[in-house]
Amino acid sequence: MILRRTGDLSLIKELNKSIVLDLIRKKGPISRAEIAKTINISPTTVTSAVSELIDDLLVYENGLGTSNGGRKPILVQLNPNNRFLIGIAIDASKITIAELNLNAEVRMKEVYYIQQIPDFELSNFTLDMIDKFSRKCKDLDQCLGISITTQGIVDSVNGIILYNPKLKIKNLHLKRMIEKTFNIPTYIDNDTNGNLLAEKGFGKYQQSKNVIYVKVGNGVGASILVNDSIFRGFHGGAGEFGHTTIDHNGATCSCGNVGCLEGFVSWSAVHSNVLEAMENGEYTILSELTGGDPSRLTPELFRQAITKEDPLSLSILKALSKYLATGIVNLINLFNPEIIIVGGELAFENPLLINMVYEHISNHALEAHTKGLKIVPSSFGSDFEVIGSASLLLHELFHFTLSK
Repeated sequence: MILRRTGDLSLIKELNKSIVLDLIRKKGPISRAEIAKTINISPTTVTSAVSELIDDLLVYENGLGTSNGGRKPILVQLNPNNRFLIGIAIDASKITIAELNLNAEVRMKEVYYIQQIPDFELSNFTLDMIDKFSRKCKDLDQCLGISITTQGIVDSVNGIILYNPKLKIKNLHLKRMIEKTFNIPTYIDNDTNGNLLAEKGFGKYQQSKNVIYVKVGNGVGASILVNDSIFRGFHGGAGEFGHTTIDHNGATCSCGNVGCLEGFVSWSAVHSNVLEAMENGEYTILSELTGGDPSRLTPELFRQAITKEDPLSLSILKALSKYLATGIVNLINLFNPEIIIVGGELAFENPLLINMVYEHISNHALEAHTKGLKIVPSSFGSDFEVIGSASLLLHELFHFTLSK
């Protein structure tokens, strides 16, 4: 299904096919005539595209529509479960792998915690993980591809992880390794770009054209949508939001700089603050939630403590939200977005964080830029990471960032 682009005509044909498929996904069951009318391409082109999509088993005919005087039109709709893809989300502490259908719905998922893997080395472990996981899939011939997201700077065109300071990776040709081993098309990009593509394809903010997605978890990053296109920068490294400097006297970051935002906002910063307070004997409900074992402290337990109005957790959240909002104010003043989506493990099911960030932004960003601006949580639940990963391939399949 994923074709090589061998010339202008084949490119146009492929693009038309993707646009038709995306409309069927969103509006199906829908007639061929309605498709042609909606996207303003010829009925002949639509008929040809739909026929190929049916041959590819991506679309099927399903019933009859309403007649306007002639024959009732045959309706077509997406067949989301006949094909699947493998999504892989890599961060500093864990690797998540999942099988998803064409609606980005997770059908099977496994999580591997890096600190529990002896002699961890990303490329070899990833190849071994894919091999074992793919054996559990019913029919690998129906797999459209492998989609991978990771923190750091990624050359998405060539599938190279250029720089990931947390995993100490430079210039890893992961796409080439995977395709050579499994002969399956592979897509690799930065994690926040995947999250933003997920929002555009399957989330609540698909119609927005100027969006910033901020992820707050093991790392801090941003993906920037400008006029419906992701802004990637010269070497694909745009959006390293966590490595913007906010304190020249701050601690040294994993990137080598000092005083990076990530050192004040990420889960590692929260974790360190909580442990320091517990060691100093400060009361916190987290002592009970972890059973007195600091190694059991997780973002989920921290969010639970916030819900229970734990004074220590609320104090840490307040400081975190101020630093985060200060950084976001700079993004707002630079890019003037219509929506800021705040996602990641620390933002998931944490409306208080969203409210605190919004309040600070309202008071400090340029007034002209905050008029009508929305600060919102991610559209997705606990599967947000692999849905973001899957969206790299699904974007290629559906071209859903194109304005409709």
